[in-house]
Amino acid sequence: MTKNATVHTGGKLYVLGEYAILYPGQKAILAYIPIYMTAKISQHSTFKIYSDMYGDSVSLSSDKRYRLIQETIQTFFDFFEMDSHTIPPFFLQITGKMEKNGKKFGIGSSGSVTVLTLKALASFYEIELSKDLLFKLSAYTLLKLGDNGSMGDIACISHEQFVFYQSFDRNKVKSWQNKESIQETIARDWHYKISVIEPHLKGIFMAGWTKVPAISKEMINQVYANITEEFLVNTNNLVDKCFSAMKTNNQEALKSIISSFADMLSQLHPNIVTQPLRRLIEISNDNHAVAKSSGAGGGDCGIAFAFSPSDFNEIKIKWQQEEIELLYTESWI
Repeated sequence: MTKNATVHTGGKLYVLGEYAILYPGQKAILAYIPIYMTAKISQHSTFKIYSDMYGDSVSLSSDKRYRLIQETIQTFFDFFEMDSHTIPPFFLQITGKMEKNGKKFGIGSSGSVTVLTLKALASFYEIELSKDLLFKLSAYTLLKLGDNGSMGDIACISHEQFVFYQSFDRNKVKSWQNKESIQETIARDWHYKISVIEPHLKGIFMAGWTKVPAISKEMINQVYANITEEFLVNTNNLVDKCFSAMKTNNQEALKSIISSFADMLSQLHPNIVTQPLRRLIEISNDNHAVAKSSGAGGGDCGIAFAFSPSDFNEIKIKWQQEEIELLYTESWI
């Protein structure tokens, strides 16, 4: 056990594959966004948890606001067969809301908190967690809480890089949870795939934040009602091609692939692309780049790939004029 430790986790944005990724066997590419949440953990006389989301601290006794953190701690204790009555207690402090002026960036939060909590506990108790085990324990926790996400966010956040992700059958894993020990379920092959992507692309990745979400339950229901087998097959084909294009610096292929998927998304529902996102895309396309909306939120963020510093600078200036904030860039030029 260490006396204290500090760990971080970031967020994610979908490059390709959102919506479809909720179906087993579907593929996606995600970008890691290093805007951080921080956990500080230290020895304490009793178990104590604090989050700046709520501004107060609690014990391990059930509190609905802290349910995600408490459940993650329980997952860790259960898997490593630790008894809270006999192990050294800690004070866990989580800060960083992934938002600005009360508006969320839309780059992930629950997944980040789950991964962050596990990393903090592993550091405190000096237990080595592989990236794969970190992913599985995080996904296990969220599934137990009834989360219906694809777990693509956790795949990306736990690996802290661009990743290719192929989803697993969440209902099957839930059924294992209901009848097996946590060790047995974690030991099973869940049939997902996570591959780190090291782009050989001579380009600049850009993440833009519009600050304008446009999500509703009705919209999401309509989107999923419009997903067909053809959409799923075409999405997987485009993800495979995108993976190849990023690794081989095929800029024209990448432009075509991202544009094709953007068109497919707009056909699912017109409100996936808000007016600010439409401007983000238009500005990028007018400056020899390629862009699309990102994620299943119907707003908030878009991603773009520019292929020269001059194009990047022009896009950046014009995004600012439209009050689109450049959240993150990563360059391979």
